[in-house]
Amino acid sequence: MDKKNALRAGALAAGTTLMMLLMSSPALALTRDDGDDPGPGLSVVETLGLYVLAPVAIFALIAGLVWVLDRSKDRDDSTSSNITGKAQAKA
Repeated sequence: MDKKNALRAGALAAGTTLMMLLMSSPALALTRDDGDDPGPGLSVVETLGLYVLAPVAIFALIAGLVWVLDRSKDRDDSTSSNITGKAQAKA
């Protein structure tokens, strides 16, 4: 990719990001809606446990189950690096 296309792609990505940030104005979050009943906030430990440790634990559980319950045959490499054939010269 040449510099012109890279610059164009970077400008497009930056512009899209800027527009998304401007459109999601956080100032509107200060206004309470009717029927809004937020619960208590999460602590740092609860947040890390919910959004980091729980997904990693679920991924490890699924990967472990796949690894343990894999019933496929061993995939030994049956090829040999010892070549015994002679090369034939073409005339």
